[in-house]
Amino acid sequence: MKKIDWYILKKFLVTFIFCLLLFTIVAVAVDSSEKTDDFVNANLTTSEIITKYYLGFVPFIWSLLFPLFVFIAVIFFSSRMASRSEIIAILASGTSYNRFLRPYLIGGILLSVLLWVGSRYWVPKANTIRSEFQQNYIDKNDPTKNRFMGICDRCFYLRTDTNTFVGIRDFDTSSKSARGFFLEEVKGNKMIYNLRAEVLKWDTAVNKWKLINASERYIDSLGEKLQLHDTLIISLKVKPEELRKDYYLKDKLTTPELVAFIKQEELRGTEGLNTLKVERYRRTATPAAVLLLTMIGAVIASRKTRGGSGMHLAMGITIAALFIIADRFSTVFATKGNFHPLLAAWVPNIGFAIVAYWLYKRTPK
Repeated sequence: MKKIDWYILKKFLVTFIFCLLLFTIVAVAVDSSEKTDDFVNANLTTSEIITKYYLGFVPFIWSLLFPLFVFIAVIFFSSRMASRSEIIAILASGTSYNRFLRPYLIGGILLSVLLWVGSRYWVPKANTIRSEFQQNYIDKNDPTKNRFMGICDRCFYLRTDTNTFVGIRDFDTSSKSARGFFLEEVKGNKMIYNLRAEVLKWDTAVNKWKLINASERYIDSLGEKLQLHDTLIISLKVKPEELRKDYYLKDKLTTPELVAFIKQEELRGTEGLNTLKVERYRRTATPAAVLLLTMIGAVIASRKTRGGSGMHLAMGITIAALFIIADRFSTVFATKGNFHPLLAAWVPNIGFAIVAYWLYKRTPK
């Protein structure tokens, strides 16, 4: 690292922090104006609003717009260097163009690693704060939330292992009980065991499930055997806390927890996991996009043009908008169609990597 590297890297990081703080202030101002009525209805003090909501909202905004902050920062300070002919002087001194890009690469890697670690561990903890506020004070009073067209929102049908299927009806999270339950075991294409009960309840004394008015059927080649029970204690590979439909769950789980949850739900035969899988892969793809956009910004803004910084910023915002649109389209195709989640997360990066290479080859060196 030479003096010129520290000079560029310092400008990079200082400008990035400035963009981060500036956009954060704007985002908080806009969000607070939209949620003023919700804050008043919740009857919370200013300190409670900060601790119960904005401590989670601000990291969420940072993670969401992190690549955009990096991109704008690179465009802004590089175009100013180009307009003052600093980049021309650097290259005229005998420094190669690739050598000139080294501090950009170092800065991009540092910020990519920061986002990678944050999106895996720190941001999910912040999202827990934000989502709890959303559920307790906003969604709770919104009549349009949690409305399902004829679908039981508190009913679950899942697979606990390769041969066992469980159905639970009208599960109440407060009492940890359900109004209907059945369990079926299959071997090959034939059912060998069936268990049904009118009531399913979690027994806190033994940490197991208790069935009321249960009936067991054992089926084999000799016939069917029926047993009736007033109460029956069973061990089930499902805990009460797992019987929930949390629409903010993917944002609250750390990456190791998310991976484990996806594997568990795949074993149970749960459908509609593409949203979770896209989130898993995006937590790696987005940090890679930070490095990619850093290099694109450096290549674009290092050229001295008549339009100056304004032309560079216009080009940068256009490219950033195209990147976000491509990312949204690929996500929709994965969650609503048959597009593979891994490709959905990485297709925008692959496309803009080609753009970055094309811009690099065309840039005067």
